[in-house]
Amino acid sequence: MTNEPQFFEARDGVRLAWREMGAGRPVLLLHGLFSNAEVNWIKFGTAARVASEGHRVIMPDLRVHGASDAPHGEEHYPPDVLVHDLQDLIAHLGLHDFDLGGFSLGARTSARAVVAGMRPGRLILGGMGLAGLAGWQRRGKFFKRVIAEYETAKRGDDTWLSVQFMKTMKVDRIAAGHLLDSFTDTTPDMLAALTMPTLVVCGEQDQDNGSAGELVAALSDARLATIPGTHMSSVTEPALGEAIAAFLAA
Repeated sequence: MTNEPQFFEARDGVRLAWREMGAGRPVLLLHGLFSNAEVNWIKFGTAARVASEGHRVIMPDLRVHGASDAPHGEEHYPPDVLVHDLQDLIAHLGLHDFDLGGFSLGARTSARAVVAGMRPGRLILGGMGLAGLAGWQRRGKFFKRVIAEYETAKRGDDTWLSVQFMKTMKVDRIAAGHLLDSFTDTTPDMLAALTMPTLVVCGEQDQDNGSAGELVAALSDARLATIPGTHMSSVTEPALGEAIAAFLAA
C-alpha cells in the first residue's frame, strides 16, 4: 500500500499523476479545484477510511494540480479535458467495473464523465449542489478573479481565502486560467444520464455550489449525507470518509 504518486501519459502527451491506497473494488476519487489527492483524500484520513472497507482507492492529481503537469499551451485545454484525462487513466489501469466520485471540481468532473458515457456502479458528488453543475459560469468568473487578484487580494476580500489556498498549493496561474476555460455546464436535462445510485455529501454550512438538496431531488436515485463544515473545512472532517464508506458498503 503506497501513497507515492505514479504516472501515466494522457492522450496529448501530458504527464499526469495518481495515488492509490488499499485493495478490492476500485473507486476513483477526484479532488477539488486548486487541491490535490494528498490534501483532499489522504491527509485527513478519508482514503484510509474508504480503503478499510475493502476498496482500492485511486486518486488522480488532476491536470494543473499536485504532481501532474501544468502545460501553458492552450491546445492542452479542450472542453472537458479533465473528463478525457479520467478516461485515459481508466484505460491505463484497465478498469471496467468501478465506482467514481469527487469533491467540488472532482464532483463536477465525475458528473461530466457520466454525461459523456462513463458508467460507474456508484457515483459520489461531494461539496456540490444543483447550481454548481448547471451554473459553472458564475463560479468560473469568481475563480478568474481569484487568479487576477493573486497579488492584490487583501484579508476580508471574497477572493482572499482562495488566493491563499492557491499560494499554499503552488498552483500555476497561467495553466489554471486555461483549465477554467475548459469547464462546461451540466444542464438539468443532462442529469438524466446519472441513473446509478448516487451519494450527494455536503457540509451543513456549504452553499458554495448551490443546494445539495435540490441536486438530490433532480437525480433519479440519490441520497443526501450532510456532514459538519463549510466548503473548505468539510474535507477535513472524518464524517466525509464515514459517509462515503457507508454508501459504498450499502
